[in-house]
Amino acid sequence: MTRPGQEAGPEACPDACSAWQILVRFFFTQRAHLPLLAAELQLSPAQCHLLRLIEPGRPIPMRHAAETLACDASNVTGLVDRPESRGLLRRRPPDADRRVTMLELTPTGSRLRTLLLDRMSAPPAALGRLSASDQRALVRILTRLLE
Repeated sequence: MTRPGQEAGPEACPDACSAWQILVRFFFTQRAHLPLLAAELQLSPAQCHLLRLIEPGRPIPMRHAAETLACDASNVTGLVDRPESRGLLRRRPPDADRRVTMLELTPTGSRLRTLLLDRMSAPPAALGRLSASDQRALVRILTRLLE
């Protein structure tokens, strides 16, 4: 028996392990589309992730971006340079603490982010091959996984 937060070995959960392996394979087949989309938008995949993190009107500290992207804060500086030079985002100190650098989207960056999210959110053709009933079942199952 496993405790919460502890993973069971493959012998203890053959169906769960198979399901997870299939989900991982599906994720990686779809993940291959991001570099193509990023190139169309003249961004790197990491810069796409950065734009996805920053919501319009809700600046985030660069430190938060580094933590979320699992990279060193010094690497975020490099990721920010190109989108900033294109007028997609800007760095600014917050009112309360000038030692912190905040990242905020510009109106142009907000429009590009919307386009990016729309394109990233479009379901892959493989999901369209499922029946409507199977699609509803998949939504129910995946929703339960996130609860």
